[in-house]
Amino acid sequence: MLRLVGLNDANLQVLENKYSANITVRGEIIALRGEQVEVDQLEKIFKELVYILNKNGTISINDVDTVVDLIQMNGEPALPKSMLAQVAQEDLDTVVLFTRNGIIKAKTAGQREYIRQIRTNDILFGIGPAGTGKTYLAVAMAVAALKNREIMKIILARPAVEAGESLGFLPGDLKDKVDPYLRPLYDALDDMIPPEKLKTYVERRVIEVVPLAYMRGRTLNNAYVILDEAQNASAMQMKMFLTRLGANSKAIITGDVTQIDLPVKTVSGLVQIQDVLGKIEGIHFCYFDRNDVVRHKLVKDIIDAYDRFHNNEQPPGPARR
Repeated sequence: MLRLVGLNDANLQVLENKYSANITVRGEIIALRGEQVEVDQLEKIFKELVYILNKNGTISINDVDTVVDLIQMNGEPALPKSMLAQVAQEDLDTVVLFTRNGIIKAKTAGQREYIRQIRTNDILFGIGPAGTGKTYLAVAMAVAALKNREIMKIILARPAVEAGESLGFLPGDLKDKVDPYLRPLYDALDDMIPPEKLKTYVERRVIEVVPLAYMRGRTLNNAYVILDEAQNASAMQMKMFLTRLGANSKAIITGDVTQIDLPVKTVSGLVQIQDVLGKIEGIHFCYFDRNDVVRHKLVKDIIDAYDRFHNNEQPPGPARR
């Protein structure tokens, strides 16, 4: 009970500040009195905190805040019963985030290493083919850090580079033209944060999704900063992005060097940076391959087919006509 309520009842005070219901602790008994909705939520909160305490042996104020946030948002336990058996058998280091849709966790050896390196380095590069979870896991790590109050904001950036289409011919104002390039980042956030909560975060600029060009001149403190599709950042843009990092911040840069949409004579910042920063402590490069693909099973075959094509290898099966 002492570990549950915290030192000097610190964990209990967090709940008392968030709820008007009366919480009384006597020996091993917790009594709740108040409106039914609040009492029901507090009962779920205490059950989840007991589970976490039994699992980890300790509870922090961040744990209490996270459980309260999830239950208030979802109306469901932070760790639904359907997940408990699964989590009990998993190495918790592979679990990134619990959402209303399920558990976000590493599914491959490459992804497990990626998560481990994000936790131990301030700047992390994730390089590999489509479908390996580079961006999705990076966003999940950022959302988890925000919920745990390790950081104060999330900034997601992407180069607005045309992939075979002209930005200038798209309809609408600048925001309308740029939004399609940022949509994959919004899609990831939609999976992890309820719509109303996400809308509030965006309006308060707790979460920003911006074109890379808008990063110039900023210093980003207490933040997770993610650059997606970094293969389409020029060498100067890459330098500009990396030098935005402030105190208590992490940067995650993701991209696929086989899908560069820059003009032919423009050097990709993601290609160049591997030679520039390869030996600096606190910076790590994670490389994914086809074995880390977690999309449709045909995505692996497509990647292999393109590799064979570029290597001028004959595909298996019937001869080509």
